[in-house]
Amino acid sequence: MSKLAGKVAIVTGASKGIGAGIAKAMGEAGAAVVVNYASSREGADRVVAEITAKGGKALAVHGDVSKSEDVSRLFAETKQAFGRVDILVNNAGVYQFASIEEFTEEEFHREFNINVLGTLLTTREAVKYFGPEGGNVINIGSNAVSMNLPTASVYTATKAAVSSITQILAKELGPRNIRVNNLAPGGVETEGVVAAGVIGSDFEKHLVSQTPLGRLGQPTDIAPIAVFLASQEAAWLTGETIYAGGGLK
Repeated sequence: MSKLAGKVAIVTGASKGIGAGIAKAMGEAGAAVVVNYASSREGADRVVAEITAKGGKALAVHGDVSKSEDVSRLFAETKQAFGRVDILVNNAGVYQFASIEEFTEEEFHREFNINVLGTLLTTREAVKYFGPEGGNVINIGSNAVSMNLPTASVYTATKAAVSSITQILAKELGPRNIRVNNLAPGGVETEGVVAAGVIGSDFEKHLVSQTPLGRLGQPTDIAPIAVFLASQEAAWLTGETIYAGGGLK
């Protein structure tokens, strides 16, 4: 039997990268999947098409997770389409590495609004929709929190906040059988990483040299871990951070 049969999952920021990988993996595991996107309708539709081509159920829903009205609509459309919500994957996130001299308030608010406020808004809404049997929240963090990378002060601060939010909400929501865990990838080759010029750079070489398994990760390395956390196999896990970086910390 499929691990997530009969479940309904919302994956934010799922039009590409890690989010797309998780959405497709959850679809293959039997969940009906809502592929949330902020800008790339084309990418979201492609993910939906891949899920449905394999016999799964999926729907693309636009929404900016940093805006409460968009979040409310995201969940309402999910409920209308699939009747329930069981799993929330808080994957939507942005980053920009810059020295402290290049720090701007605008970039600070952009990253905190999406990475932190977005996580809080979507989780608050999910709690309204989870049934009496509980629910499952998977936050996508980063091992940047343990690496303390130069030029990543703002991004790392947002992911440190996500880590703390995970632990707090696990305790707060545990009595309602809502599990909250943090999945923290290391370096992963995604469209965003390619666009940022990381591939082939000295930074990539440094990351790979510090990774015991000797390569960058792929979305397909991260997605099965998210499926595990969403499944009954992880029923005794909450408030945990799972580092998924090939040993990079």
